[in-house]
Amino acid sequence: MNQTMSFYKFMHKQIIVMLLLHMGTAPGYLLMGYFYTSMVYESVWMLIMFIISVYGYVLYKQFNIKMTINDKQMWLTKVRLFMYIYSVSWIFMFVYYTSFENVEMHYITIATELGVAVVAATLLASQKNLVSFTVITLMIPLVVYFLIVGGTYAYILAFFSTVLAAVIIYSARNTNDYISKSSYQAYHDHLTDIGNRRYFLEILDSTVREQKEKYSYLLLIDLDHFKTINDTLGHDIGDELLVEVANRMKILSRENGSTLSRLGGDEFCILSTPLNDKLECTYQAEFFAKELLTAIRKTYILDGNNLHISASIGASIVDGKEVDVAEFLKEADMAMYEAKNAGRDGVIAFDESLSAVVHKKLEVERLLHFALEENEITLNYQAQVDKQKKIIGCEVLVRWNNELLGNIGPDFFIPIAENTGYIIELGTYILEESFKSIQEWNSRKLDIKQVSINISIRQLLHQDFASVVEELLTKYIDEDSTIDIVFEITETGTADDLKQLVQTINKVKEYGIVFSMDDFGTGYSSLSYLREIPIDELKIDKSFIFGLGDKQQALLVKTIIDIAKNLELIIVAEGVEEEYHREFLLDLDCDLYQGYLFHKPLPKNEFEALLLARELLLVQ
Repeated sequence: MNQTMSFYKFMHKQIIVMLLLHMGTAPGYLLMGYFYTSMVYESVWMLIMFIISVYGYVLYKQFNIKMTINDKQMWLTKVRLFMYIYSVSWIFMFVYYTSFENVEMHYITIATELGVAVVAATLLASQKNLVSFTVITLMIPLVVYFLIVGGTYAYILAFFSTVLAAVIIYSARNTNDYISKSSYQAYHDHLTDIGNRRYFLEILDSTVREQKEKYSYLLLIDLDHFKTINDTLGHDIGDELLVEVANRMKILSRENGSTLSRLGGDEFCILSTPLNDKLECTYQAEFFAKELLTAIRKTYILDGNNLHISASIGASIVDGKEVDVAEFLKEADMAMYEAKNAGRDGVIAFDESLSAVVHKKLEVERLLHFALEENEITLNYQAQVDKQKKIIGCEVLVRWNNELLGNIGPDFFIPIAENTGYIIELGTYILEESFKSIQEWNSRKLDIKQVSINISIRQLLHQDFASVVEELLTKYIDEDSTIDIVFEITETGTADDLKQLVQTINKVKEYGIVFSMDDFGTGYSSLSYLREIPIDELKIDKSFIFGLGDKQQALLVKTIIDIAKNLELIIVAEGVEEEYHREFLLDLDCDLYQGYLFHKPLPKNEFEALLLARELLLVQ
């Protein structure tokens, strides 16, 4: 099927060319009949040719690029039959004219027969078998004619006619090979030798139009952290990995009867065969997706490197209700990105609830760009206390209140800001407002030792980050400031460009900034990064603190604290909400505590009031 898809448009054009050539030259026989015969047979033949021409024109008008693959194939079969009959119809006039003794009539019809053979070979070049069959059918009567005439010259002409037929067929086949190769390249990915985006969209479009009461599933597969492999090991290894991944998926797809294509980069797509039941289709999609994940996850040995990679898969159910194929691809794309946001190495199927989440994200993304302009972004401050419950610092927490959406949590809008790049502008605003607060608290000599500010990895790796920090420090922070500034970075985002990350951190640390690893324990290679990233503080994620009632969880927290102590890191525990949380951490010699057990996040004026009240109590 994939080799004939590109021939449809070509064959569509050839119909009109063949009609013009044949109907333009066929009336010549009427003229010949006027001079040599009674014109009866010529008139009948012309009528037959006219009827065939009308049929050919009907086929020409029937063609539509939006036809299904099956419809196109049926149409192509009819076109092949039309062109064959149209071409070989000239044989009847050849046989009729060579039955006369007038040699002039023989010469004319021989030339016509040769011309028709050449025209057929040219116009049918894209149909390898048809062109051979047609040319042979046209040339056999000519060879037989020369053999019947007899004599040396006639036998020589029979031989040369046979050679000419072979040459015409050879030339047509060469043209066919070129067209086939060009078509294959147009519809296939040069690296993995599977269908490309263009091929997949045509297959998907045909599937949507063919299916009425049936369902297929569409899987969009995107490799996780593939860019890291490309950047660290080079594009040659990356290409080899793509080929191997494609081969594994190709084997599974062939067994499953599905169509596999590479959309570009490290993104692949699979379309299943039709199924009768939507629920069964959903089940099969999830089952097959998990098979793919297992296959992709297995070790790759490339150029002496043992590589491991995972994938995120989004699934969409294809039915015949929608016409726009891009909609199904968009649904799968939405589901795939949700799979990435959920931690990668998983599969998520598109449904109405996911659609609602995605549309909300789009609305949040749209309104977020106006948040600073509309003064909707505010900062809260949550106290951090020491072992004696004394406030020694705080974490700056961003808040967004929108007139249409209400309060949007940072866990929801910060990832959106990172994905869109808006985090650079937003992060700079948070930094500046935080520095303003530190400047004010220094001038008022409030008793606070440190302020922790969350920094996005994308913000940290931005080319202007260090210069922005230096500029803001110069503008707001005096050299005699008594408040330490702590930049908190999330562990889950530190994998993408470790070398640049370390360079930037070391540069910023020259300005007196302290670095903390936030949400520790939620990433996939935490312990190795503790040695490589120059941090001074480690913050245990609240999910671990909430689970302290579980023995294994408690043992894990103890292990983390022991490792941090050995590395001489300050330890902060966030999410401390119960007294037994504090007591457990206190026994393990945790340095700082943050959570609702002590204080909730407060607006700036309320946090300042809290500090002043604490100072007043100490004085009394």
